Amino acid sequence: MHLAIIGSGYVGLVTGACFADVGHNVICVDNDPRKVESLQAGKVPIYEPGLEEVIHRNVSAKRLRFTGSIKDGVENSEVIFIAVPTPQQPDGSVDLSFIEKVAREIAGVLTEYRVIVDKSTVPVKTGEKVAESIKRYNRHGAKFDVVSNPEFLREGCAVGDLMKPDRIVIGAQSEHAIDLMKKVYEPFMAPILVTDINSAELIKHAANSFLALKISYINAVSAICEASGADVEKVADGIGMDRRIGRNFLNAGIGYGGSCFPKDIAAFITISEQLGVPFHLLKEVQRINAGQKERFLKRIRDTLWVLREKKIAVWGLTFKPDTDDIRSSVAIDLVADMLREGAHVAVYDPKGSEKARAVRELASATFAASAMEAVEGAEALVIATEWSEFANVDLTAVKQAMHTAIVFDGRNLFDPATMRQVGFEYHSIGRERVASS
Repeated sequence: MHLAIIGSGYVGLVTGACFADVGHNVICVDNDPRKVESLQAGKVPIYEPGLEEVIHRNVSAKRLRFTGSIKDGVENSEVIFIAVPTPQQPDGSVDLSFIEKVAREIAGVLTEYRVIVDKSTVPVKTGEKVAESIKRYNRHGAKFDVVSNPEFLREGCAVGDLMKPDRIVIGAQSEHAIDLMKKVYEPFMAPILVTDINSAELIKHAANSFLALKISYINAVSAICEASGADVEKVADGIGMDRRIGRNFLNAGIGYGGSCFPKDIAAFITISEQLGVPFHLLKEVQRINAGQKERFLKRIRDTLWVLREKKIAVWGLTFKPDTDDIRSSVAIDLVADMLREGAHVAVYDPKGSEKARAVRELASATFAASAMEAVEGAEALVIATEWSEFANVDLTAVKQAMHTAIVFDGRNLFDPATMRQVGFEYHSIGRERVASS
């Protein structure tokens, strides 16, 4: 099939590349000329494991190309996916201006039947607004259908998630549109759930909110574990062995971040309030998440007494491992807080340092070229992102490089028994404190 993806960010690029990889002919459209030129030159602007190889393979096979022209995409495709940003606004709602603009631009060049698919995460009833906009600005009177097809990609494993999805959700009113969407996804051999458009839009917000709820739940449990002497890892294992619950997303830490969970939960709260059914539970999820970072920072303060002029190493800046995305990263917030208190912070991240250098709040941080360089002479080490590189480090060498061997592990990356054996003072989440030997 001939497909167009409008928006070449994380979702758009992964979607376009993977659609091409299963045999579709794909045009990725973006309004940033520099990004289009970069992609046309073979340079991928984001880090996502496996993505660069998939893009290069399909560009070489002439199944994937990049353009700045929506007209090109609409004229040469049967199905057009909208995958543009929906940034959060101060009141918690999302900015739909990019969606609306793309809908108008599609309408202006639409001359024959097309299926228009909302791939971006949008509030319920957005599909109705997209359809109204296209109808209003479609001067040629061409027929079209609007479909909701939410994405469920996790950064760091997005290629695998798209190639082997748990489910495909198709929200549509037209049987013809449903048939075309099934044809798009036929090569993936995944379960397909067909719903109305409103239900499909709500599924994405409900799913992400539930996952965030699991994270905040185990983080709340971690505080009880610390107060009672229990081990949150063992508690999570015991909970997760129940097949009704499962172990995924029960990893205690310093809180969730990224471009999805914080924005989607805030949006869902706003949506529910606008509909007259306030979602109080999700406000508590937000409160616990914000409090988890503050509890961790208090632990650092209580241990080091005064942060001013202390040299602190931080490993990890991205909101999760295997991505270069620092959007709404708890690690970034943590570093900014310590810098504001006068600490000398040396940071290292395998993929996120370049983007983090542009963050104004981190201007006074020192960006190290390696994990070992960051800890040289440090009075404390903070683990803020659970990269596998950090898990495999030589802990004896780390201890020798540090001025004082104190570790604050915000992701429970290390085993307390191992840290005791090496001689660290070790603080983690929801587990026993290890005193230095």
